[in-house]
Amino acid sequence: MIEKSVNIIVLNWNQKKLSLDCLKSLERATYQNKHIVFVDNGSDDGSANAVQNYYPNVEIIRSEKNLGYAKGNNFGFKSTIQQAVYTIFLNNDTFVDPSFIEPLINQLEEEPNTIQVVPKIYFADNKDSIWYAGGNANLAFAQINHRGIRSKDHEKYNLIKEVDYATGCCFCMRTSDFISLGMFDENFQMYGEDVDLSLKARNSGGIITYVPKSQIWHHVSSSIGGKYSFSKWKRKFRSIYKLILKYSNPLFFPFTFLLLFLNAVSNFIILSLLRIFRIK
Repeated sequence: MIEKSVNIIVLNWNQKKLSLDCLKSLERATYQNKHIVFVDNGSDDGSANAVQNYYPNVEIIRSEKNLGYAKGNNFGFKSTIQQAVYTIFLNNDTFVDPSFIEPLINQLEEEPNTIQVVPKIYFADNKDSIWYAGGNANLAFAQINHRGIRSKDHEKYNLIKEVDYATGCCFCMRTSDFISLGMFDENFQMYGEDVDLSLKARNSGGIITYVPKSQIWHHVSSSIGGKYSFSKWKRKFRSIYKLILKYSNPLFFPFTFLLLFLNAVSNFIILSLLRIFRIK
């Protein structure tokens, strides 16, 4: 069987070592018809030059400034020298199982109504602990969360499952579908753009599928400010607010925004305590 082409877009901002480790794992991927696109988001740590030296076959696209997640990935997607049949978006603070691509492509090949596929994702510093085993989104109750997060891996997480959204940490879709959905909404800069894309896919009649045979590991919180970041907290709840405005029934806004406020306050208190006591 002839492998269809896949572009893997890896977005980086000032994370040279993590990016090199990610690319090293991608080089070992068993899927042959792949093209790796490294998008440097205005870094000043020599990331792009290091990639050029160590991985000369990787396409490098440079932005003069940090465009954020949505705009940066769109920029890389539009700027690549060649489009492929499939596109994988992958965080640079990850490393992958050598065979992570094949199960994703097979699922898209076998299920025409599936628009996005997403792997099982573990914590990199606790390799048997789940970070993502599917995404749940209930905007009426202001809830967006990962299924199985911080749970020890279990056979119940080994079943292919339709989910509400694919995390932006890693997902794959047909390139034509990504274009038809309008790519990432650049009104989201960090957080929410992945959920937004999946909601657009579902509203078009598509299915989001969790494929656990595909596996990667994520250095959680490496992307923006660390484990106890108030910036991360603020961005997260601002994005949920935008998603509610965009997709929820206005009749439920008072109830939904009350729940969002209470959720934000409780999370702020927990975050403050974690920063004080540095609980891991």
